[in-house]
Amino acid sequence: MRLIRGIPRTQAFKNGCVLTIGNFDGVHLGHKAVIDKLAERGKSLNLPVVILIFEPQPLEYFLGDKAPPRLTRLREKVAQFAKLPVDDLVIVRFNKRLANYDAGQFIDEVLVKRLNVKHLVIGDDFRFGKARQGDFAMLKAKSDVHGFRVQDTGSLQVDGLRVSSTLIRNALAIGDLEKAESMLGYCYSICGRVIHGDKRGRTIGYPTANIRIARNNLPFSGVFAVTMTGIDDLRIEGVANIGVRPTVDGSNKVVLETHLFDFNGDIYGYKVTVHFKQKIRAERRFQTVDELKEQIVDDVAEAKKIFAAQTIEDDGL
Repeated sequence: MRLIRGIPRTQAFKNGCVLTIGNFDGVHLGHKAVIDKLAERGKSLNLPVVILIFEPQPLEYFLGDKAPPRLTRLREKVAQFAKLPVDDLVIVRFNKRLANYDAGQFIDEVLVKRLNVKHLVIGDDFRFGKARQGDFAMLKAKSDVHGFRVQDTGSLQVDGLRVSSTLIRNALAIGDLEKAESMLGYCYSICGRVIHGDKRGRTIGYPTANIRIARNNLPFSGVFAVTMTGIDDLRIEGVANIGVRPTVDGSNKVVLETHLFDFNGDIYGYKVTVHFKQKIRAERRFQTVDELKEQIVDDVAEAKKIFAAQTIEDDGL
């Protein structure tokens, strides 16, 4: 998959492309259904499959810290796209200039002139351009003029509910990881690099791998049974706390700390992925470090119990 950063200065696809536009936060099963539909069209027209996304996401530009928490960072989103039938990913910076871009001009200059779109798959509630003037009806009208086709993405339902990033975000917020996974199509995870922390976990017998978090607005918090990948070919079980560590320093800085079971290797600098399997409890403040240590003992025991139960299920017993 090729990455194209910014709106191309010249026509990027000589023979045209099939295109979809959106946030694709989480790259969930609904998104994958859209991409599969687009790929089928691309194959029939012998044209590349192209996705256009904005960075930051428009609501993040307009609302700042009040925007809904992301499910996936850009790096994670790109990794998910790379697993799908996508030929090119266009990443356009969303800034004041783009926010004020005339909707008709966006169609004429970007979609037609620069991307040479021949088939566009888009949600019927899609809005774009200054003051959100552009919509599905405008795209349909313009498509007749410029000779490209517009198709509605439709929607995918799981358990009678339309799959959406908002619904997944809500499921994560209440700790329903199973429901989130049923809509994502994969176990919810966060990736990052292992960095040096304050090493306080070692002093109470539970060393942790501290994962750099590039954002403070996350869809959930608490203590979870997790697995970690990215260290050779291992999948290491553990227990993780994601939140602001109220007992330790009471700051607002979000941290992800993972205690790995039966592992003591030096992994500083490794880029790893933490896969969240099941929520154990909410994050809370303890009066003393001894109380925290006692709770960690219980958390570790609970996580190991969760993994033992999963092993029994996998073995079909």
